[in-house]
Amino acid sequence: MSETASDRTSVPQHVAIIMDGNGRWAQQRGRPRTFGHSKGVEAVRRVVEAAGDRGVRTLTLFSFSTENWNRPADEVGALFELMKRYVAADLASLKKKGVRIRIIGRRDDLTPDLAEIVTKAETDTAENTDFNLNIAFNYGGRDELIRAAQSLAEAVRAGDLNPSDIDEGRLSAALDTAGLPDVDLMIRTSGEQRISNFLLWQAAYAEFYFTDVLWPDFDDAELGRALDSFQQRDRRYGGVDAGAA
Repeated sequence: MSETASDRTSVPQHVAIIMDGNGRWAQQRGRPRTFGHSKGVEAVRRVVEAAGDRGVRTLTLFSFSTENWNRPADEVGALFELMKRYVAADLASLKKKGVRIRIIGRRDDLTPDLAEIVTKAETDTAENTDFNLNIAFNYGGRDELIRAAQSLAEAVRAGDLNPSDIDEGRLSAALDTAGLPDVDLMIRTSGEQRISNFLLWQAAYAEFYFTDVLWPDFDDAELGRALDSFQQRDRRYGGVDAGAA
């Protein structure tokens, strides 16, 4: 990942994107929803490259939610297949570019072949430090918090942790995103304005950018508009401006 911008002081270091609109994009063209998902993978490739070039260090993409199991079985199967194809096709290139891949979400519902690919992607890129690419697959924010709470409860039961020692740091360390910074900017495409159970803890102080652009059409230019919008925000974290009366 090359860097092109000269001033990166106001670039969000962690950008999260809810990639919405694949189905509508396809339907507008008289094609099946699965065609839209396939085109959405092309947008993923564009945006991963563009984010790195613009100075973003961590990118988290919402690919498949725990609620997406309610979709038709053929669409769910197509999403699983696309995940396998993307990782298999792009792993070598991403590794060479210094990208560390993490797949966040539940693992117990993954097919054995997908679980194997996920493990390989994470293992092969574990030493990379230039750019973090997190793919939220079979992920739900509430589910993540429940799993973190269960993990801490098990540590308490085993006598390894006192309940009074549980604080924000320990809970953060029990999440799928352990060791990564909180989200600075969350983007949602397709005109919807909700976070849909995505990174509930990590987005506590995130700025939001909503765009009518459908995900398959999302590109470097739209990412640039999102980053420009972020740079206009006044992030006070509950405080007030230093110059405020």
